[in-house]
This record gives sequence, structure tokens and C-alpha cells, in this order.
Amino acid sequence: MSNLQVLLIDDNPAVANALELAFRVEGHSLKSASSPEQAHSLLARHHFDAILLDLNYSAGRSDGSEGLACLGQLLTEDPAACIVVLTAHGGMRIAVAAMQAGARDFVVKPWNNAELIEKVAAAAQRQPVTVSEASGTDGGYRAPPQRLLGNSPHIAKLRDLIRRVGPTDAGVAVTGPSGSGRTLAATLIHNASAFSETRPVAIDLRTETAWQPLADATGTAILRHVEQLGEVEQEQLVARLPDSIRPISILSSVDPLIPALRRRIATLELRMPPLAEREEDAPLLARHFAEDAAARFSRPVPVLEEGALDPLRVAGWPDEVRGLALAIERAVLLSDDDGVIDRIETEADEFEPVAQAEPEHAPVFNLDRVEKALIERALSEYNHNVSHAARALGLSRGALYRRMERHGL
Repeated sequence: MSNLQVLLIDDNPAVANALELAFRVEGHSLKSASSPEQAHSLLARHHFDAILLDLNYSAGRSDGSEGLACLGQLLTEDPAACIVVLTAHGGMRIAVAAMQAGARDFVVKPWNNAELIEKVAAAAQRQPVTVSEASGTDGGYRAPPQRLLGNSPHIAKLRDLIRRVGPTDAGVAVTGPSGSGRTLAATLIHNASAFSETRPVAIDLRTETAWQPLADATGTAILRHVEQLGEVEQEQLVARLPDSIRPISILSSVDPLIPALRRRIATLELRMPPLAEREEDAPLLARHFAEDAAARFSRPVPVLEEGALDPLRVAGWPDEVRGLALAIERAVLLSDDDGVIDRIETEADEFEPVAQAEPEHAPVFNLDRVEKALIERALSEYNHNVSHAARALGLSRGALYRRMERHGL
């Protein structure tokens, strides 16, 4: 099999460099991820023919539990994924567990590069029976790479629900705030269904002409703005929904639906949580959006400092995940050549807040004022040597220069 696109998930940079060269010499391409988190980000942006998965990441771990957990999530997101696991000598029990969980093959360390590449190529050729072959649908449509990123309990539960309900033909309503990822969830449900190799039909129900494709639609129909229909229009929709479609609706709430329509299109409700309920996922999402923006805008791969990530963990974000993505893209475009991002601003940050009258003798907690005073003190202490002051403050030179500019120093 020529020109394989392979993803390696391994925390050892020496292994990554060696395998990248070995695959390139044989006419293949290999990208590497040092952690499952980085791997899921890459998989959300690129198609890979095969995945090479190491089974241990943390120092001192050898039980394979980390790799098996990653294997399970990869196969939940894409049951047809071709995964070859890497296991240490003597790890046959773990390799067998990985095969039982859905891995295509395994390679024992230390390996011969030629034999490893041959195994990966052979595994990639052993494609499972596709949904289109099993159901008789017309293949040819290839869904774009997409992943539901996050490690929070809410997202783990949502992945499990998608895994269980996706293969059925039940009507599913995806609810939650706008910008939270409802369209992504609807697409993943479709990708897990018997219609995954045909393009879903997207219908905006706010305009009468948009209803016309319903008459001849088959497969998945993604319905938008159902909750904006009146009772009469909802009754008409029930009558016009053919049995040949599997409806997935995107709406803010199922409460406005009449019972007959709710039974048809909302047998199950999947709620997308707002960022405020999945705060631990915000830094992961921010890093993913930063790498994606850097690739699209031909910018250096950015480094997000902890000072920029900390605020994301404690508050929601305007326009939810979509708003966070926009803010990260803006930060990448405006970052210095060193690629360091020490602050992520919203559009609201461009406007000065109206000063509020404070009670007499009330304590003043002004973070900008405190930060400016600290920078002034550090610069004075080190005779305005920016490198030394930045090191004392725990900042890069570029980050300190940006803060100095912001404070007029």
C-alpha cells in the first residue's frame, strides 16, 4: 500500500524521529503525537490510514492502562480506525487485551523497522466491512475528520451516548447553548450510523422552500430551528417527514415541540454542556484551536502560557466553544514571532469598563495596577535589563515586552 498516512502516539521523541525517517524512506508519511490529547487534536484535523499506539505514557507505568483507555476512545470516535499497538517485550497479555478491544495488530519492542512498516501496511489493507457494503448504500462520501475533544465527565458521557445511539435509527435532538458544539455532535451521531457513507441532508426549517428536499430525502436529515415552528407547522412537519430518513435535530430546547413531533425527532435528547460545566476542557480546546489556527494561517506553532490558560478554567466564554475558537485564532494572528501567547482577549476587552463608584475606604483590588507595579519593581531591581526581569517574573522576553507596552512602560 503506497503513500500511507500514519499517526504515531508515543511520548518518546527518539522513537518518533526514527520512525518518521523510516516511513519517509519507504514513501509514507508519519506524524507524531506525544500524548493522547495531542493525538485527538490531530485526528480532528487530518485523516490517517493507520494509527501506531504506544500503550504507556507516564513514567514508571507498564500496565498498558493508559494506552488501552486511548484505544477505547479512538474506536468510540471511529469504529473503523486501523490501530496497531506497540508493546514491550513480555507484554503479550496487554497486546491480547488490545486486540480483543479492537486493535488490528501489535508490534513488540524492540522492532525491525521494515517489519513494522509491513505490519502497518497490511493492517491498513484489512479494512472492515464498510457500512455501505453491509447496508447497500452508495459509498464514496468521506466524512471530514472530526472529534469531540475533552476529558470532562460531561463529554465522556456524551461520547458514550453517541456510541450507543448512533448505530440506531432513532430520532435524536441535540440541545444546548448556541456555539457549544451541537452541529459537531449531530455530525458524529450521523458518522456512527448506518448512513455514515452518505452525505447528511441539512435543512433550515425557517424557510418553506428549505422543506422541499424532505420529499425525496433518505438517510440522515439534520433539522435546524425546529423550535421556531408554530404548532400547525410542527404538525405539517410530522406529516412530511418520510420514513426513509433518520432525523437529527439541533435546537435550544425540546420543550416547544408538540408530542407527536417530539416522538418522531427527539426519541433521545443529547445535551451539549456549556463551557462553564466543563471548565477542565477549556485549556485542551484552546491548545487544539491554537495548533489548528497556526496551520491554517502559516504561523509558528504557539505556546500558550499558563497565565493565558488559567482564566479559561474558572469562567464561561462568550459564544461558548465557538467564541473561544475565535479568540484563539485572533491571538495566534496577533502573536509575536516567538509564538508565545500570554493572554487571550475577548472582544469585550477592547472596551474600557465604566468606572463604578466605590465606598469610601473600600479596599482596591486592581489586577492591572498590581501587575504594573510588579513589572516596574522588577525592571528597577535589574536596572531595566528586560531578560533578567522577565526571568524573575517567570515570563518570556516577548511576554514581558507585551505587558510593558500594555501598561505604557
